[in-house]
Amino acid sequence: MHKAKAIMVQGTGSHVGKSILTAALCRILKQDGYKVAPFKSQNMALNSYVTADGLEMGRAQVVQAEAAGIAPRVEMNPILLKANSDTGCQVILKGKVHGNMSAVEYHRFKDTAWSVVTECYDRLAQEFDVIVIEGAGSPVEVNLKDRDIVNMRVATMANAPVLLAADIDRGGVFASLVGTMELLEPEERRLVAGFVINKFRGDKTLLQPGLDFLREKTGVPAIGVVPYLRDIHVQEEDGVALDRPRTVASSAGEGEPIKVYVLRLPHISNFTDFDAFRHDPMVELRFAGPDDDLSEAHAVIIPGSKNTIDDLMFLKKTGVAADLKRYWKKGGTIVGICGGYQIMGRVVRDPHEVESKGGAEEGLGLLDTETVLEREKITRQAEAVTLDSETGWPATTLKGYEIHMGRTTRGASARPFLTIVKRGDEPTDVEDGAISADNRCWGTYLHGIFDNDTFRHAFLKRISGASFDRSAGYEALKEKGLDDLARSVRENLDIDLIKGLLSSHGSR
Repeated sequence: MHKAKAIMVQGTGSHVGKSILTAALCRILKQDGYKVAPFKSQNMALNSYVTADGLEMGRAQVVQAEAAGIAPRVEMNPILLKANSDTGCQVILKGKVHGNMSAVEYHRFKDTAWSVVTECYDRLAQEFDVIVIEGAGSPVEVNLKDRDIVNMRVATMANAPVLLAADIDRGGVFASLVGTMELLEPEERRLVAGFVINKFRGDKTLLQPGLDFLREKTGVPAIGVVPYLRDIHVQEEDGVALDRPRTVASSAGEGEPIKVYVLRLPHISNFTDFDAFRHDPMVELRFAGPDDDLSEAHAVIIPGSKNTIDDLMFLKKTGVAADLKRYWKKGGTIVGICGGYQIMGRVVRDPHEVESKGGAEEGLGLLDTETVLEREKITRQAEAVTLDSETGWPATTLKGYEIHMGRTTRGASARPFLTIVKRGDEPTDVEDGAISADNRCWGTYLHGIFDNDTFRHAFLKRISGASFDRSAGYEALKEKGLDDLARSVRENLDIDLIKGLLSSHGSR
C-alpha cells in the first residue's frame, strides 16, 4: 500500500511561525514536483473555512493547501476547536459540530479524537507523495503531554522527522530550544532532525556562536535562519496578528488613505475577511478598540463573532454601541458580517442556549432584523449576486461561504442585500442580508465578500469617491505572496537536507 513520506514542523511555543513555515514547505515541495498536502491533527482557532463539500476546517490549513496547489479538504484538519468561553470550546470533528466541551471534558475525549486523527492522516497518506505536518503550541507542555494528539505522538505515528522552530524576535531563543530538548523523552529527541530559527533581524554572522552552541549542547544542527519577513502577503489565522500595529497602510497610495475600521470584538472570528484591505495601497485598515475615534473612519465593520451576545453586551458596556449610533447619524457607513450582521439588528435571541444561558439581547437597531440562534450550524460555500436595481451596487457575482448558527428575518423597512444563487453545487434563489433605507447600513452572512475585487472596489469607491485599478486582483496577490514566501524560505533553509530526510523516510 502506498504511504506518503512525511516531515513535521513543531515549535518551542505558540506563534513561533509553524503555520507559515509549513505553508512555505508545501509551496517549495510543490514547485519541486512533489504531490504534497498539509496536515494538522488539532487546531484551535476562530478563523475557519468551509470546504466544497460543506465541511468546516481551520484557515491555516486552507492557506497551506493553496500553497500546495490543491483544494482544501477536512482531512487536513480533522479536529478544530473554537473557543467560546475561557474554559470551553466548540469541538468540530471532521468538519461537523460534535458539541461544546469544557477543557476537562475534551481531555477525556481524546481517545476518540485520536482515532479520527489516524483515520484522516491515513487517507491523505494513501493519496500524496509527501505530508507536511504542523504541530501545535509546544511538544513539552508537561500537564498535557500524556494526552498528546498533535505533536510527538503524531510524529511517531507518521514516522516524521521533526523540524523544531523557535522565534528569535521574542528573545530567549537558545534557552527555548535547549529547554524543549531537555523536556522531551529520549525517543522523542531522536525525532528532532534540525532547528529552525525564525523571524531573525540583523547580521547572521553574529548568530554563529549560538548555532555552534546548539549543535554542541544538543547534537542537533540548525538547518536554517529565516529572516523576519515583511511585505509578504500570506493570510494569518491567529488572533495574535491583531496584537501587532493595528494600522496597516502602504506608502504606494496617493493622497489620503481610505480608512476602514474593523471592531476588535472579544470573540472576533474570521478576521481574514478583511485581509484584502490589509494590502491595498489605498486603504488604512485598523482593528479598532473602545478607545479609537470612529469618526475618523470612512466605514466601520462589525466582524464575525463566536459569541454574538457576549460581544453585543461588550459593545454596550464599553460605549462603542453608542459611538456607532452617533457615527451613523453623522453620515457614516456601518457594515456587519455574520455575527456583526446579527448585532446590527433589533434583537438576538438564544432560546436553545447555543451561546448563553438563554434569553435575548437587544441589538443596535441599525437594521430592521431579528436573529434567533439555532442548534444546527450552516456551513456551505455560496455564490451570490448583488441586487443592484434596488441598492445601487454594481451587478456582479460574488463567491464566499456561510458559517452561522443564526437565522435572521427582516422587517418591513429592511431590503435584502444579496440573492444567494448557489449553495455548494445546488442552484438556489434565497435572499441574504439586509440593507437600510439610506443604504449606509448593511449586513450579510457571506464570508469572504471583500475578496471579490469588483465588489471591494465598488465598496471603497462608495465610501470615499476614489477610483481603482481593477486589474489588481486579490487572488493574484495571494499567489505572489506564497511564491515570495517560498523563495525567502528556500534561500534560508537547507532544502537539500529536508529532501534527504524525506528520502530516508521509513528507514530511520
